[in-house]
Amino acid sequence: MRWEDRDESKNVDDRRSSGNSGGGMRGMPSMGTIMFLWPVVQRLLKTKFGWAIIGIGAVAYFSGFNPLSSMMGGGNASSSVNQKADDKQARFISTVLGDTEKVWGTLFKEHGAKYQEPAMVLYRGSTQSGCGHASAQMGPFYCPADQKIYIDLGFFDELSKKHNASGDFAQAYVLAHEVGHHIQNMEGTLTKVQQMKQQVKGSKGENQLQVRVELQADCYAGVWAHHAHKRFNILEQGDVEEALRAASAIGDDALQKQAQGYVVPDSFTHGSSEQRVTWFRKGIKSGDIRSCDTGI
Repeated sequence: MRWEDRDESKNVDDRRSSGNSGGGMRGMPSMGTIMFLWPVVQRLLKTKFGWAIIGIGAVAYFSGFNPLSSMMGGGNASSSVNQKADDKQARFISTVLGDTEKVWGTLFKEHGAKYQEPAMVLYRGSTQSGCGHASAQMGPFYCPADQKIYIDLGFFDELSKKHNASGDFAQAYVLAHEVGHHIQNMEGTLTKVQQMKQQVKGSKGENQLQVRVELQADCYAGVWAHHAHKRFNILEQGDVEEALRAASAIGDDALQKQAQGYVVPDSFTHGSSEQRVTWFRKGIKSGDIRSCDTGI
């Protein structure tokens, strides 16, 4: 992905040097341990209003992380080599955020509206968000309460090593997906869906609504990519395939199969690999936000 000749976003809060460096993974727990801790994860992520955090995937549950590790300590500080790589990655992801601001700012203006730029928090291990305690084990997420995107850059290493979804455009897709949730927040979609969830609480319809939210965010990521390439010529050979691999790797079916060896469709909250790929493709092909109607 071509990115080094453009400005970084100014809406970046870099907390990496002040964060808790003890949020590292201390070995993969057994599936029984993960299942035992899942109710704790739910309490961390939920409020009385429903899901307060909108993330890229069910990372804490399905990737073998201990969701409490960032509060328990452990892990080692990064080496200077890793720090340099981290700094380059931070510049890259900040530039991508700047690209999203330009693209969505223009698209909103064309429709007679003003785009409110979200902020992005870069942290290491753990930090505080408007939605409560945030840890690296949650993966990247958007918090509607403070309109900020939270990213521990170590997630991208996990995406590459554990899910075979490497590449800079895969990372750009992840950020663009979270920005998609910000668009939904501005549109009132997230509030609307939370109200709809209350009516079907406890049924599989609740998960189905969340899947539609996530697939729409995937489509919005595609819409951004369409216009970013048109405007900045960002795409190089293989970039789209990187994003598609990432979308496929974090499909609920792929994550469930990797973690437990079988798939439970009624428990999906982000969509299958095929669905995520389909909706990203739809957005990048059309470049039209109206093509992202997932029925919510």
